[in-house]
Amino acid sequence: MTADLTTFVDIDATPECVWQVLTDLPAYAEWNPFVTEADGALVVGDRLSMSVPPVNALIQAQLRPTVVEVIPLRRLRLRSQLIRPAVPGLFDVDLTMTITDRDGGVRLWQQDRFRGLLAPLLIRSLNRHRATAFNAMNEALKRRAEGMSADGPADEETPDSER
Repeated sequence: MTADLTTFVDIDATPECVWQVLTDLPAYAEWNPFVTEADGALVVGDRLSMSVPPVNALIQAQLRPTVVEVIPLRRLRLRSQLIRPAVPGLFDVDLTMTITDRDGGVRLWQQDRFRGLLAPLLIRSLNRHRATAFNAMNEALKRRAEGMSADGPADEETPDSER
């Protein structure tokens, strides 16, 4: 069985700005209410370390997703087993975050695709909790990216002679 959970948010920022927020894993602790800690390299085949609030006794709060796809400024896809011990095919999830152009900004899509033997038993509860968490994460990401866009590039300073 396969089930999907899809959310999106419109962001008044450039794809570059949104990508910067998405890929700055150590900064997740500063703004992300869902993924409260993240570490690792966004390189296909590498594993990340992510902490999320526990949903129930079966679903783990410390995830070790594998980076499956990285298309700069467009798409990031991770794959994880949500149940410990991690047994492929028991309850797997692919998380895809896709940035699409929108007039004056971007739309960020988040999609969880759940698969496995336990999916029919867990999907309703998980979707109820994750939809709320995804929406909170989307809004927090929107605030952070739009705040960065309003401030301009963080790494450029105006020389004294131009002030």
